[in-house]
Amino acid sequence: MTTAQPLRVGMVGYAFMGAAHSHAWRTAPRFFDLPLQPRLTAVAGRNAEGVRSAADKLGWKSVETDWRRLIERDDIDLIDICTPGDTHADIAIAALEAGKHVLCEKPLANSVEEAERMTLAAETAAKNGVFSMCGFSYRRTPALALAKRFVEQGRLGGIRHVRAQYLQDWLSDANAPMTWRLDKSKSGSGSLGDIGAHSIDAAQWVTGLNISGVSALMETFVQERPLAGDLVGLGGHGDLSSDAPRGKVTVDDAAIFSAKFDGGTASGAIGVFEATRYALGRKNAMRLEVNGTKGSVAFDFEDMNVLSFYDAAESPDAGFRKIFVTEPEHPYVGNWWPTGHGLGYEHGFTHQVVDLVTAIGEARQPEPSFADALQVQRVLAAVESSAANSSQWQKV
Repeated sequence: MTTAQPLRVGMVGYAFMGAAHSHAWRTAPRFFDLPLQPRLTAVAGRNAEGVRSAADKLGWKSVETDWRRLIERDDIDLIDICTPGDTHADIAIAALEAGKHVLCEKPLANSVEEAERMTLAAETAAKNGVFSMCGFSYRRTPALALAKRFVEQGRLGGIRHVRAQYLQDWLSDANAPMTWRLDKSKSGSGSLGDIGAHSIDAAQWVTGLNISGVSALMETFVQERPLAGDLVGLGGHGDLSSDAPRGKVTVDDAAIFSAKFDGGTASGAIGVFEATRYALGRKNAMRLEVNGTKGSVAFDFEDMNVLSFYDAAESPDAGFRKIFVTEPEHPYVGNWWPTGHGLGYEHGFTHQVVDLVTAIGEARQPEPSFADALQVQRVLAAVESSAANSSQWQKV
C-alpha cells in the first residue's frame, strides 16, 4: 500500500487523447515509484451520456458536463486538457488561476497570442508552486530519449543537419468525413500543428537547439469533405449520397519547410521538415535524423524500439548500427519488461505522467514547460506566414 499523498486529477475530454491519458494515469503508479499517488477523480465532457460511458470504461470516479465545474471542485488538484486547441487557453488559464496544476495536450494553443497568455499564467502560477506542462509525448519514447542522451554526451559532436518527417495516410481518402481536425477554428492548423508540432519539438529537444527561421510550403489537397459518415479511427467513410452536405476544409493537408537552427556550440545547423496525412502506406512514421561532426542518430516511430547510431570514430566503414532500446540502463525501460521485450505507443504517455508527477512532487518545473511549447507555437506561426508569402524566409 502506498503512503504517497494523492494527486487528484480532473480530465477534460475523453476521446483518443483522453483514453491515452487515462491509461497513463492508471498505469504510471503501478510500474514507477511516484512521490504522489494519481487518482482519477473526475472527467468532463459536454455530452452527459458519452462522458458517463467514458468514465465507466476508462476508470474515472465521477463526471462533469462543464469544465468550469471541474476547476471549481475542491477535490481536484490537477487539470488534464485533452480537448481541441480552441479551448486550451481558456481552460488552462482558469485552472492555473484557481491553483490547479495543468497538463495540456499539444500544440499548446491555436495562436501565438493565446500561447503567450498561457505561458504568462503558467510562470505566475509557478511562483506559487503550481506547475504546468505541455504534452509532447514523443519525448518519452525510450529510443528518442536515448538519442538526446547521445547528443548531450557529445557523441554526435557539433550538429550540422536535422531531418524530420511525420508521415501518416489516414486522410488520403478524399471522401473521408470532416472532423474537428479539419476545421481551423477548432484545430488551429492541419498536419502542421497536429503532427508537425511533434517533429518541431522533438528536433529542438534532441539537439538542444532552437529553430530561428523557416521557408515553407503548405497545401490543401481536398477542399471539401462529407459532413456525415462513419468515423473509423481518425478517418472513416463519408456519406456520399447525392444530397449529403459537405463542409469546407480550412487547414493544410501537408506542410514542408526548411529551417535554420541557432543556439549552443552548433549554431548554424540546418534542417528540413515534412508533415502530411496523405503519405499512403505510412501509418505513423514520426522520423528524426540528426547528423553531427562525430556521428549520427536516426529514429522512426514505426520501429519505435530501435535507434540507429553511427559513430565515425568507432566504425567509419560500417555504417549505422541498430540499438534495440530495451536494456535496463536505457531511459524508462528498467521499470518495464525483461531485455528484448519492446514497448508501445501508450508507454510514452505513462512516462509523461511519471515525469510530471515526479516534478510536481519535487516542487520543480516539469518539461516541456509552456514556455517550451510557446517556442514551438512561434515556429508553427512562422511556417504559416512563410507559406502564405511565397515561401519567403520568416524569422521565428
